[in-house]
Amino acid sequence: MSEILKGLRFLKGHGTENDFVIVPDPDGLIDLPPALVARLCDRRAGVGGDGLLRVVRSAAHPEAAPMAAEAEWFMDYRNSDGSVAEMCGNGLRVFARYLVLAGLAGSGDLAVATRAGVLGVHVAADGPDGPSGVTVEMGRARLPGPADVLVTVGERQWPATHVNMGNPHAVAFVDDLDHAGDLFAAPGVAPATAYPTGVNVEFVVDRGPRHLAMRVHERGSGETRSCGTGACAVAVAAARRDGVDPALTGQPVTYTVDLPGGRLVVTEQVDGAVRMTGPAVVLAEGVLDASWLGGRQDWTGTGAGLAR
Repeated sequence: MSEILKGLRFLKGHGTENDFVIVPDPDGLIDLPPALVARLCDRRAGVGGDGLLRVVRSAAHPEAAPMAAEAEWFMDYRNSDGSVAEMCGNGLRVFARYLVLAGLAGSGDLAVATRAGVLGVHVAADGPDGPSGVTVEMGRARLPGPADVLVTVGERQWPATHVNMGNPHAVAFVDDLDHAGDLFAAPGVAPATAYPTGVNVEFVVDRGPRHLAMRVHERGSGETRSCGTGACAVAVAAARRDGVDPALTGQPVTYTVDLPGGRLVVTEQVDGAVRMTGPAVVLAEGVLDASWLGGRQDWTGTGAGLAR
């Protein structure tokens, strides 16, 4: 068993109740095979979380090294099943919260490297948990089509909008969020060729003018209490449904999005950039007991594809 794993330090955080195990690894020394990530995220036998945030300097990680000149820190994100992820909006806010809490960055503006590229984050002066929260520059949404994507749950079926926020989403507007079912299993999505690596599926209802509520099934995790990239995808899909495109109107558009775990505010700018604001909390830290690892000398397993 690795000496590093014997004394593995971790923290626990959440963004609108989308929760994460945080593993500080500034020098990139810790190997986190999928099976170990899955066990750490296990809610009954592990620390518990929708995913894992590994905090590593960009220069120390082969995927992030080309971004090191732009962003000192890389968010190495994993889903709860151990699979590697492109991006996680709620996770990025929590990641920034940790950097400020640990003294690795100051409040204000900072850049974070992710597998979806370098993204800007603003940690408000009133604190990441204050009214202004943390604002994340989520990049530009892409609506690549096809227009005939269908989402199915049981006997119900809805057309869906294909939105890519650095990861893929199928956004379905429904009459009642209960129609999404229990979301233990992934909803059916057709055609399968539209999402060759799987998809996050959002179910959305209107609560008022530019005010939405949603539930989400995240690939690799199942239903979660919140999904930042999903909330952004939902806001962009709603804007297009409502006949609004900031690139054409010359005015940004903002939607309030309610999720089971809290509220996010999403703004699409005139240049297409999407900003998301919400709370971020780091609530506990600890060290793994060596005996918890069960004396295993190796941790093997494979994560399935890119997720979240």
